[in-house]
Amino acid sequence: MNQRQLFLRHVAQTSDSPIALEIVKAEGCTMTDVSGKEFLDLIGGISVCNVGHRHPDVVEAIKRQADKYLHLLVYGEIVETPQVEYASLLAANLPPSLDCVYFTNSGAEATEGAMKLAKRSSGRANIAAFRHSYHGSTQGALSVMGDEYWRNAYRPLLPGIEHLEYDSQADLLHITDKTACVIVETVQAEKGVFKPSSSWMKALRQRCDDTCTLLVMDEIQVGFGRTGSLWGFEQYGIIPDILLLGKALGAGMPLGAFISSRSLMINLSHDPVLGHITTFGGHPVSCAAGLAGMRALLDEHLIDDVPSKEKLFRELLHHPLIKDVRSAGLLIAVEFADETTCRSVISKCLNRGLLTDWFLFAAHCLRIAPPLTISEEQIRWACGIIKEALEHQSINPLIH
Repeated sequence: MNQRQLFLRHVAQTSDSPIALEIVKAEGCTMTDVSGKEFLDLIGGISVCNVGHRHPDVVEAIKRQADKYLHLLVYGEIVETPQVEYASLLAANLPPSLDCVYFTNSGAEATEGAMKLAKRSSGRANIAAFRHSYHGSTQGALSVMGDEYWRNAYRPLLPGIEHLEYDSQADLLHITDKTACVIVETVQAEKGVFKPSSSWMKALRQRCDDTCTLLVMDEIQVGFGRTGSLWGFEQYGIIPDILLLGKALGAGMPLGAFISSRSLMINLSHDPVLGHITTFGGHPVSCAAGLAGMRALLDEHLIDDVPSKEKLFRELLHHPLIKDVRSAGLLIAVEFADETTCRSVISKCLNRGLLTDWFLFAAHCLRIAPPLTISEEQIRWACGIIKEALEHQSINPLIH
């Protein structure tokens, strides 16, 4: 059996039609398969590879740390330099109230930790989230996910969860003195890139203040410069009580985090002791990689070019079959009339060496979330391939 056959036989599948590319090398914005064919990566591992695949500083940091030590003991018991240095760098680039980092293995685990922290700190049980939101796929994160199609097969889920309408002033009144926290995405990515109004975000912050409810902001997809600022919440002039990070946090290695104030986070240390614990969260190699990645992001000023690259995508993505283009920096949704058109375009792009994707709650929308290092030349080529696929779609609408 070849590798693809072994993959399909022994690696658990999450769909009946995986892409199943056999990639042997990835660097910058390109991936190369076993036959030597190159693909321009237009989704960056789903917003993971913000500094590109295998950034040389990240690779070197991994090698250096691997020469020192790997896993030592459960998280939080041993002083591990990569964890300490990365937590310090994050705190230095966040508001003073977000000065205490709890590293996890993933963004979903960050969501789980934040939910526990909110319940423990507030003494309340209820949680508010939003329709068409995505915060991970574990049981707790699934409970706050805002789409019944994905939740229904796994009920019963956590009680006390209420889903509100995103960007609705009226629904903010559902946040009360019984609500432990509100979990909200800075940009609703999986809905197909929807940004709330600044006035609504400010009203949400005020409602949480008025009811002593903790505001948890999920920047797992949009953090680390993807929206054009280091943190998406900066664009709304508000500060969350708890921040969720993942994906780009590890610069290609598995890593997540929930970040809050030390005064809140200390609640996890007593009554009960070890109130939240993880074996591999904050793994030293992952933290070393993430630290190098964030330093590269800042030192190379990669965020500075995000607005101009976003503008170029928007200027080039015009075609009669494109219904809308929504963007938040280099997180872009290209909307078509239906899912069939979108899947056909994805397939045609893949054949031409362009890797694209769709959105969980918007299968009729094409996902664009490339490494922030993507060049103007690569953007022009990618948009040309997408439009070429659409021209073929126009000529042969029944060919998929």
